[in-house]
Amino acid sequence: MRRLCQNPPVSAPPELPEVVRRALDLSRSQGFVSATRHETGRLLATLAAMRGGTLGELGTGCGVGAAWLSSGATADARIVTAELDPGLADLARGVFADDARVEVLAGDWTTLERFAPFSLLFVDVREVKLGSVDVIADLMAPGGVVVLDDFTPSSQWPPVYAGRVDAMRERWLTDERFTAVDVMVTSDASVVLAARR
Repeated sequence: MRRLCQNPPVSAPPELPEVVRRALDLSRSQGFVSATRHETGRLLATLAAMRGGTLGELGTGCGVGAAWLSSGATADARIVTAELDPGLADLARGVFADDARVEVLAGDWTTLERFAPFSLLFVDVREVKLGSVDVIADLMAPGGVVVLDDFTPSSQWPPVYAGRVDAMRERWLTDERFTAVDVMVTSDASVVLAARR
């Protein structure tokens, strides 16, 4: 069988938006060895470009996810992100000092409840993904999209991780309030996209 394309696949150009570069520099300076993957970040930027209203993030860290959101968001979008560590939240604010659309809050994920409904919500906090489907469903606007990060691809149903059924992912993919899909962003990473019905 002849291959239609002889070139290796390319997901996106290697250049990073300046705000993402600043957030990654901060992340490295604070000793973090991992952050939102570029592939996930480009997905966030693409989704943000299609959404108006309020965009949110649970788990700011050094601001890499929020930076990707802001790099794609429209001029009239509002981005709110919450970080449990007040010191990290303060540092992340510096990344967005010149972007009035972005507000970094110090506090747990409930800090964002007052900004609901969300048109897009990036969830990078395991505890929230695991136990808060009900609460997150109530935070979303109709048609709003939840992006759940840091899954390992699974080619079977129910999804399996480390030899066991991935109950967290299964719950998100089967919740009747959402239309959801597990999307591979790299050969070893996937995200769940869940649109509020």
